[in-house]
Amino acid sequence: IHLATENEQYLSELPEQAGYFKETRIVEFVFLLSEKWHLDQSTRYQAVELLERFMIKQVEQMCDNRGNAKGREQGQRSSWSSVRDQIANTFVLRLVSCIQLASKLSLHYSRVTMDTALKFLQSLKYSYTKQELLESELAVLNTLHFHINVSTPLAYVELLLEVLGYNGCLLPAKPLHQLCVQLLDFCYLTRETIYDTLLKIAIENSTPSKLQIAKFLTVKEDFMLLAIGVISTGVFILSPGHWEQVVEHLNCITGITPQSILEFSYSVLTRIVGSATP
Repeated sequence: IHLATENEQYLSELPEQAGYFKETRIVEFVFLLSEKWHLDQSTRYQAVELLERFMIKQVEQMCDNRGNAKGREQGQRSSWSSVRDQIANTFVLRLVSCIQLASKLSLHYSRVTMDTALKFLQSLKYSYTKQELLESELAVLNTLHFHINVSTPLAYVELLLEVLGYNGCLLPAKPLHQLCVQLLDFCYLTRETIYDTLLKIAIENSTPSKLQIAKFLTVKEDFMLLAIGVISTGVFILSPGHWEQVVEHLNCITGITPQSILEFSYSVLTRIVGSATP
């Protein structure tokens, strides 16, 4: 109930730019760096979500400041160019800071130290100091008003798997959990393709309008739907005989319709098959 309420609150306050900083190259960078530093599974998702929320707020603040200074079209173009340059110049530093902060929230696993972060940045020919790295962390914290302990889709997946087990769904728990994590990674890395397919299925049209794309944003950012879709797809792959029972249970738990669950799983499976085709 708490996660569902939190998810609804997040969707009700969703900024128009949500998802801009979840493109494949960024997510892949975060995932690979998290793997290099031996961080736990939840840390990489938390880092992606922190980076996304921080960057959106930072861009909004920068644009507001520039917009207040200049209002004419040429000034606005110059302003946006300046904002873009500022973002590009510090983006890798901010990304590393978000991974550092996410690692500190996961007390049972490795924490990314200053020395580790600096060594990595220096390997990319950046010359940041420990003070600048500390200031970057503080910039993220201040911009997000220290609200950094955000729930990730993995938390939704794991809790729903527990509820399914409690409700009597006899599923292979460990292999299903492992498969769900792999599918969640896959959904993050192929996000645009999966949701593009899902939108076209939902509207029964291969050319969605700008308005339909804009309205679909809440679907793309719905962690509960993502978690349910991942579990449904995992069960279909690993234990298809339990699939209908699981979908029925997920529908009862969350209120998300079997049709929506089916469409999401179809979108993911279509992408998996497409990826495996030479």
